[in-house]
Amino acid sequence: MALIEAGLIKELEGDLDLKVTFDGQVHNYAEMLPADDPDYRGMKRPKFVSAVTKEVSGQVYNYAKTGKLVLTLGGDHSIAMGTISGTAKAMRERLGREIAVIWVDAHADINTPETSDSGNIHGMPVSFLTGLATETREDCFGWLKAEHMLSTKKLVYIGLRDIDRGEKKILREHGIKAFSMHDVDRHGIGKVMDMALAWIGSDTPIHLSFDIDALDPMWAPSTGTAVRGGLTLREGDFIAECVAETGSLIALDLVEVNPSLDEVGASDTIRAGNSIIRCALGDTLL
Repeated sequence: MALIEAGLIKELEGDLDLKVTFDGQVHNYAEMLPADDPDYRGMKRPKFVSAVTKEVSGQVYNYAKTGKLVLTLGGDHSIAMGTISGTAKAMRERLGREIAVIWVDAHADINTPETSDSGNIHGMPVSFLTGLATETREDCFGWLKAEHMLSTKKLVYIGLRDIDRGEKKILREHGIKAFSMHDVDRHGIGKVMDMALAWIGSDTPIHLSFDIDALDPMWAPSTGTAVRGGLTLREGDFIAECVAETGSLIALDLVEVNPSLDEVGASDTIRAGNSIIRCALGDTLL
């Protein structure tokens, strides 16, 4: 809501001359909140998160299958279970192609329910999307089928700096391409993006899933799990610009902008989020 109230839609339509389809409402899906939602496999509120992400998956799929680029402004990053599964299914049906995902985040979000210490599902979406965490209960992500899945070989992380021990083990064992802040410091963001896009391969549909906490709290303080030592705003914009230049972007998520968490820094965080979105959708400095 804050991103839109700050003028995002008008900027996309006016400055970038894009045709935007938006129903004018920000949905929180409170009507889907179950009366009873006990922890399951250590996951908190699993039935609610499963129901919402399934709904979002269907919505994203319906737009993506017609060739529209889908922009999702999400709360926490668990929403990516819906967005990425929707684009993956649509691209398989429409183009017969697998998608690639560039996941920009301070966190890997690839815990399984069993490796998670907190039980927060926003730390698990990638494990479900890649099939590393499996489930047979329909109301707890069992709705994720083969057509929704993402290959670990088509996944690239950028900006990691706060990774759980279990996640490190998963990343190593499955050979998942990940560029931490150490890599950004060593090579520079330009080289990192060259390597990331080379890993994905040319002419591959790209879903960019961007958590605002990938940026250093200096630039985006108003977010749920801020971690010092992150990307600058220009590095975040540059990632988005590089993806835009490929011409292969099919979907974009921007999540974790939460103005209520740091009112002093809320406007900076909102501006940063809108800047990344504009860059990913074609805005340039010249």
